[in-house]
Amino acid sequence: MACLELCKQEKFKDETQELTLDGSVDWHGRPAIRAKSGSWVAGTIVLLNQGLATLAFFGVGVNLVLFLTRVMGQDNADAANNVSKWTGTVYIFSLVGAFLSDSYWGRYKTCAIFQVIFVIGLVSLSLSSYLSLIRPKGCGNETIKCGKHSSLEMGMFYLSIYLIALGNGGYQPNIATFGADQFDEEHSKEGYSKVAFFSYFYLALNLGSLFSNTILGYFEDEGMWALGFWVSAGSAFAALILFLLGTPRYRHFKPCGNPLSRFCQVLVAASRKWKDQMTANGEDLYVVDENESPTNGNRKILHTDGFKFLDRAAIISSRDLEDQKGGIYNPWRLCPITQVEEVKCILRLLPIWLCTIIYSVVFTQMASLFVEQGAAMKTTISHFRIPPASMSSFDILSVAIFIFVYRRVIDPLVGRLKKTSSKGLTELQRMGIGLVIAVMAMVSAGIVECYRLKYAKPGCPHCSGTSSLSIFWQIPQYALIGASEVFMYVGQLEFFNAQTPDGLKSFGSALCMTSISLGNYVSSLLVSMVMKISTEDHMPGWIPGNLNRGHLDRFYFLLAALTSIDLVVYIACAKWFKSIQLEGKYEENDKPGSFKV
Repeated sequence: MACLELCKQEKFKDETQELTLDGSVDWHGRPAIRAKSGSWVAGTIVLLNQGLATLAFFGVGVNLVLFLTRVMGQDNADAANNVSKWTGTVYIFSLVGAFLSDSYWGRYKTCAIFQVIFVIGLVSLSLSSYLSLIRPKGCGNETIKCGKHSSLEMGMFYLSIYLIALGNGGYQPNIATFGADQFDEEHSKEGYSKVAFFSYFYLALNLGSLFSNTILGYFEDEGMWALGFWVSAGSAFAALILFLLGTPRYRHFKPCGNPLSRFCQVLVAASRKWKDQMTANGEDLYVVDENESPTNGNRKILHTDGFKFLDRAAIISSRDLEDQKGGIYNPWRLCPITQVEEVKCILRLLPIWLCTIIYSVVFTQMASLFVEQGAAMKTTISHFRIPPASMSSFDILSVAIFIFVYRRVIDPLVGRLKKTSSKGLTELQRMGIGLVIAVMAMVSAGIVECYRLKYAKPGCPHCSGTSSLSIFWQIPQYALIGASEVFMYVGQLEFFNAQTPDGLKSFGSALCMTSISLGNYVSSLLVSMVMKISTEDHMPGWIPGNLNRGHLDRFYFLLAALTSIDLVVYIACAKWFKSIQLEGKYEENDKPGSFKV
């Protein structure tokens, strides 16, 4: 009996001292102990942090254009242009945050620093609004205009909102990756939890924005701008404190140094050896020892076929042997195969990433043309007016419902149909499904617009009045966009996290954000081109100021056609794609067809 009890104690001790397998470390830089770090304790803290930070960010962003027109006195065109610049800056700063995280600071330090900047920006905006911008008191609603502002007050305002852009932009790509770091993908149970984390992360993001779009949006629309900004600042501060409280529990990955220099070294070394001959099986390629790795101890990437020209950077030539000093080779002439494979991984990701931009064009319509379409419909129930922008709540509800349906119904069902122990749909398959649903959303929006035009004011089809068709007919298009997000954006987060090397995980998350940014720019370009072509011969165009005189339905059908073409190209790219192959991964990475649509 004593022997049995001793065996149980030894087993419990082994379990509590078991180390993670993915190379993560604790706060002190020691190998992380599985039972004492990471997992859902740390993951839940990150999810709550994300929800609070999103509430804070959208508390400013959702009504910024109204603040610029009502409080700062700008016209609609200037306000829209300034908001576009501000939004684009957020996504540019995401690349800055990803670079600093992967190269020098690590994800924890980067998240903490940029959250502090975020809080400072929000407090500064709240103070400047309360003390100087909201004058006379109570101005900024639809009826009371605010007075003019001095150059100093304008400067403080722009400094504040761009500090917010810097803070949120640098923080956003890193927090998703940092949350995923808390789960060991080399462990079967934690690996499945890591996949689930991205779904819950996107849900937390949407729930945070739901509060901003409804409660805070209402207060700000009524002119209570300072209150809305102070709530945002308080939410961001609470998110920062919560993040710091979880410090002892987090798992970390060490930064790997400047990836740009590593990429350039591979290209230069391969170019220098373009005449060198390679063996067919690649046995002469340079494999570095773990303690000499330029990627700071992260997992090695196994050699793959494709982009064979780059393999020349890892060929050990006679000159490399002559030039070595103390067993150290010139990194601009010889690179380990893991470093070469890093470059290959990014090159393979680019075609998939480019295919996601058209989807982002569709997604951006929800904040622009969907709202304009809703404003031209019947927006009243009895004496209550429904703000057209609030219809995006149906998108958020759709996201929440479809995340639950996918995690609890679709994923287990597909796994049983495949008769395998692996997860259901792959990331690439889900992204393809997201594109299909996006096509359906645009077709639905186009059909609604056809009927909206049909029910325009009888006897006056070209007047500027609204249609008698209820705004609730927009629910299907919002719901379909929400469903597509679950498949496309959640799948995209998982895909770029799984397929980027250990030293470039934050860069993978930044790719998702830049896809949305480019989607905004492409959408703007597309609208400009359509209006230029459709307004020839003095025609009103497809998207005039008075939608009753235009053909917004044709623009929606055009987006459906473009997304369908993008889907065909995406399928071809997905079939060509080869997944990353990490040394020691608990599942086979090179299973045929595992990443095909």
